[in-house]
Amino acid sequence: MLSTTSAKTPKNHGQKSKSNVAPVEKNCYEGERLVNLLQLIQREIKSARKLDGSSLPEKIWLKQQFSIGVNDVTRVLERMKPCTAFGRSAQPLPSISSNHKAPSVKLQAVLVASDCNPRWLTKHLPNLASSRRVPLIFVRYNKEGSLRLGELVKLKTTIAIGVKDRGNTINKFFEDILR
Repeated sequence: MLSTTSAKTPKNHGQKSKSNVAPVEKNCYEGERLVNLLQLIQREIKSARKLDGSSLPEKIWLKQQFSIGVNDVTRVLERMKPCTAFGRSAQPLPSISSNHKAPSVKLQAVLVASDCNPRWLTKHLPNLASSRRVPLIFVRYNKEGSLRLGELVKLKTTIAIGVKDRGNTINKFFEDILR
Protein backbone atom coordinates (compact mmCIF):
# COMPACT_ATOMS: atom_id res chain seq x y z
CA MET A 1 0.00 0.00 0.00
CA LEU A 2 1.13 3.49 -0.79
CA SER A 3 1.14 6.03 1.99
CA THR A 4 -0.70 9.23 1.36
CA THR A 5 0.67 12.57 2.41
CA SER A 6 -1.33 15.27 4.02
CA ALA A 7 -2.26 18.31 1.95
CA LYS A 8 -1.61 20.55 4.92
CA THR A 9 1.18 23.04 4.75
CA PRO A 10 4.08 22.42 7.11
CA LYS A 11 4.12 24.37 10.33
CA ASN A 12 6.98 26.74 10.95
CA HIS A 13 8.19 25.67 14.36
CA GLY A 14 10.12 28.35 16.18
CA GLN A 15 8.91 31.16 13.90
CA LYS A 16 6.16 33.57 14.81
CA SER A 17 3.42 34.28 12.34
CA LYS A 18 3.64 37.89 11.17
CA SER A 19 -0.13 38.31 11.37
CA ASN A 20 -0.15 37.60 15.12
CA VAL A 21 2.80 39.78 16.03
CA ALA A 22 1.95 43.26 17.22
CA PRO A 23 3.73 46.10 15.43
CA VAL A 24 6.78 47.58 17.08
CA GLU A 25 5.40 49.92 19.68
CA LYS A 26 7.50 53.04 19.21
CA ASN A 27 5.44 55.20 21.54
CA CYS A 28 4.98 52.70 24.36
CA TYR A 29 4.76 54.06 27.87
CA GLU A 30 5.14 51.81 30.88
CA GLY A 31 6.30 51.93 34.48
CA GLU A 32 7.41 55.26 35.93
CA ARG A 33 7.37 56.92 32.51
CA LEU A 34 3.68 56.00 32.13
CA VAL A 35 2.78 57.19 35.62
CA ASN A 36 4.42 60.57 34.91
CA LEU A 37 2.66 60.86 31.54
CA LEU A 38 -0.77 60.08 33.00
CA GLN A 39 -0.26 62.58 35.83
CA LEU A 40 0.70 65.27 33.31
CA ILE A 41 -2.32 64.47 31.13
CA GLN A 42 -4.63 64.55 34.18
CA ARG A 43 -3.19 67.93 35.23
CA GLU A 44 -3.59 69.27 31.68
CA ILE A 45 -7.21 68.10 31.51
CA LYS A 46 -8.02 69.88 34.78
CA SER A 47 -6.38 73.12 33.67
CA ALA A 48 -8.05 73.00 30.24
CA ARG A 49 -11.43 72.49 31.92
CA LYS A 50 -10.85 75.54 34.14
CA LEU A 51 -9.71 77.66 31.19
CA ASP A 52 -12.72 76.60 29.13
CA GLY A 53 -15.13 77.89 31.76
CA SER A 54 -17.85 75.65 30.38
CA SER A 55 -20.87 74.90 32.53
CA LEU A 56 -21.23 71.46 30.95
CA PRO A 57 -21.06 68.39 33.18
CA GLU A 58 -17.57 66.90 33.29
CA LYS A 59 -18.39 63.70 31.38
CA ILE A 60 -19.99 65.63 28.52
CA TRP A 61 -17.03 68.02 28.39
CA LEU A 62 -14.65 65.03 28.26
CA LYS A 63 -16.63 63.55 25.33
CA GLN A 64 -16.11 66.82 23.45
CA GLN A 65 -12.35 66.67 24.02
CA PHE A 66 -11.78 62.92 23.56
CA SER A 67 -13.11 60.03 21.53
CA ILE A 68 -13.64 57.36 24.19
CA GLY A 69 -13.67 53.62 23.51
CA VAL A 70 -12.57 51.41 20.63
CA ASN A 71 -15.83 51.82 18.70
CA ASP A 72 -15.81 55.62 18.93
CA VAL A 73 -12.10 55.89 18.05
CA THR A 74 -12.60 53.55 15.08
CA ARG A 75 -15.61 55.53 13.84
CA VAL A 76 -13.76 58.85 14.01
CA LEU A 77 -10.68 57.39 12.29
CA GLU A 78 -12.81 55.88 9.51
CA ARG A 79 -14.48 59.25 8.89
CA MET A 80 -11.11 60.92 8.50
CA LYS A 81 -9.68 60.93 4.99
CA PRO A 82 -6.75 58.59 4.35
CA CYS A 83 -3.42 60.24 3.57
CA THR A 84 -1.10 59.33 0.74
CA ALA A 85 2.68 59.34 0.90
CA PHE A 86 2.70 63.01 -0.08
CA GLY A 87 0.43 64.08 2.77
CA ARG A 88 -2.60 64.71 0.61
CA SER A 89 -5.92 63.03 0.93
CA ALA A 90 -6.38 59.98 -1.27
CA GLN A 91 -10.09 60.65 -1.67
CA PRO A 92 -11.53 63.47 -3.73
CA LEU A 93 -13.36 66.18 -1.89
CA PRO A 94 -16.96 65.15 -1.22
CA SER A 95 -19.64 66.94 -3.14
CA ILE A 96 -22.22 68.77 -1.14
CA SER A 97 -25.41 66.80 -0.84
CA SER A 98 -27.95 65.97 1.80
CA ASN A 99 -26.65 62.40 2.11
CA HIS A 100 -23.18 63.40 3.29
CA LYS A 101 -22.50 64.13 6.94
CA ALA A 102 -20.64 67.23 7.99
CA PRO A 103 -16.86 66.81 8.15
CA SER A 104 -15.94 65.03 11.34
CA VAL A 105 -13.39 66.10 13.84
CA LYS A 106 -9.84 64.86 13.41
CA LEU A 107 -7.85 62.94 15.97
CA GLN A 108 -4.46 64.21 17.04
CA ALA A 109 -3.35 61.00 18.78
CA VAL A 110 -4.78 57.72 20.03
CA LEU A 111 -3.96 56.17 23.40
CA VAL A 112 -4.34 52.36 23.36
CA ALA A 113 -4.15 49.94 26.29
CA SER A 114 -1.73 47.13 25.45
CA ASP A 115 -3.41 44.72 27.88
CA CYS A 116 -6.54 44.35 25.75
CA ASN A 117 -7.90 40.81 25.78
CA PRO A 118 -8.91 39.53 23.26
CA ARG A 119 -6.22 41.20 21.18
CA TRP A 120 -8.39 41.44 18.04
CA LEU A 121 -10.40 44.27 19.64
CA THR A 122 -7.58 46.70 18.89
CA LYS A 123 -5.73 44.86 16.11
CA HIS A 124 -7.15 47.15 13.41
CA LEU A 125 -6.18 50.43 15.10
CA PRO A 126 -2.46 50.59 14.11
CA ASN A 127 -3.20 50.21 10.38
CA LEU A 128 -6.19 52.54 10.47
CA ALA A 129 -4.31 55.20 12.43
CA SER A 130 -1.21 55.02 10.25
CA SER A 131 -3.29 55.44 7.09
CA ARG A 132 -4.68 58.65 8.60
CA ARG A 133 -1.28 59.75 9.96
CA VAL A 134 -2.51 59.67 13.55
CA PRO A 135 0.17 58.58 16.04
CA LEU A 136 -0.58 55.78 18.51
CA ILE A 137 0.59 55.84 22.11
CA PHE A 138 0.55 52.41 23.74
CA VAL A 139 -0.09 52.19 27.48
CA ARG A 140 1.32 49.14 29.26
CA TYR A 141 0.90 48.90 33.02
CA ASN A 142 0.96 45.41 34.61
CA LYS A 143 -2.23 44.21 32.87
CA GLU A 144 -4.01 47.36 34.05
CA GLY A 145 -3.49 49.76 31.14
CA SER A 146 -7.24 49.94 30.49
CA LEU A 147 -7.82 50.87 34.13
CA ARG A 148 -5.27 53.67 33.92
CA LEU A 149 -6.79 55.02 30.69
CA GLY A 150 -10.25 54.87 32.27
CA GLU A 151 -9.08 57.10 35.11
CA LEU A 152 -8.31 59.87 32.62
CA VAL A 153 -11.90 60.07 31.39
CA LYS A 154 -13.69 59.24 34.66
CA LEU A 155 -14.62 55.67 33.68
CA LYS A 156 -13.71 52.34 35.24
CA THR A 157 -11.89 51.10 32.12
CA THR A 158 -11.40 52.04 28.50
CA ILE A 159 -9.24 50.38 25.88
CA ALA A 160 -8.72 53.36 23.57
CA ILE A 161 -8.91 57.15 23.83
CA GLY A 162 -8.60 59.45 20.84
CA VAL A 163 -7.51 63.04 21.44
CA LYS A 164 -9.70 65.29 19.29
CA ASP A 165 -7.85 68.08 17.52
CA ARG A 166 -9.58 71.19 18.84
CA GLY A 167 -6.63 73.58 19.15
CA ASN A 168 -6.77 73.83 22.95
CA THR A 169 -4.17 73.38 25.67
CA ILE A 170 -4.65 69.60 25.68
CA ASN A 171 -3.66 69.52 22.01
CA LYS A 172 -0.60 71.70 22.64
CA PHE A 173 0.43 69.30 25.40
CA PHE A 174 0.12 66.28 23.07
CA GLU A 175 2.11 68.10 20.37
CA ASP A 176 4.96 68.37 22.85
CA ILE A 177 4.69 64.68 23.78
CA LEU A 178 4.71 63.53 20.17
CA ARG A 179 7.85 65.48 19.24
